[in-house]
Amino acid sequence: MKQLTVPFCDKNILKNIHAGEIYELSGIIYTARDAAHKRIVELFKKNKTLPFNFKNQFIYYAGPTPAKPGEVIGSVGPTTSCRMDIYAPLLLDLGLGGMIGKGDMSLEVLESIKKNQAIYFCAIGGAGAFLAKKVKSCKIVCFEDLGPEAVYQLEIENFPVVAGIDSYGKKVFKIP
Repeated sequence: MKQLTVPFCDKNILKNIHAGEIYELSGIIYTARDAAHKRIVELFKKNKTLPFNFKNQFIYYAGPTPAKPGEVIGSVGPTTSCRMDIYAPLLLDLGLGGMIGKGDMSLEVLESIKKNQAIYFCAIGGAGAFLAKKVKSCKIVCFEDLGPEAVYQLEIENFPVVAGIDSYGKKVFKIP
């Protein structure tokens, strides 16, 4: 597997990533699901401060379960990505480097990924307990009242993903 550090300092790295390739990500990512995305977009529309700088960052579509004693995090499997399709183009326009989730995304998101030279990685669905072992630290960034749907900052190490949609707009999913 190829190794990548996130976030990328230079989006030129994306030119060498192609749909279907397998990677292990290490670095910092943020979790966010439907409710958090909705709040982030509301903050943006009201010209309020966003919870973190989106430039080159990655959002993992996941809602971690509480950690058991002695563990960093509970299960942290990917959420179905197409549920965030209505929010993704705006966040990509704000500089988001990419997303991590499961399943296909809309044509609109694919076009936004190409336009913004971003990427969409797929994590292993049904493997939340395994993926939790790849998380080295976890802290809530905002929206704590949302519980698992709060925005968390995760430090990950050797987190396995597949390039689902590359910056050229090629994807591993069947074209409808």
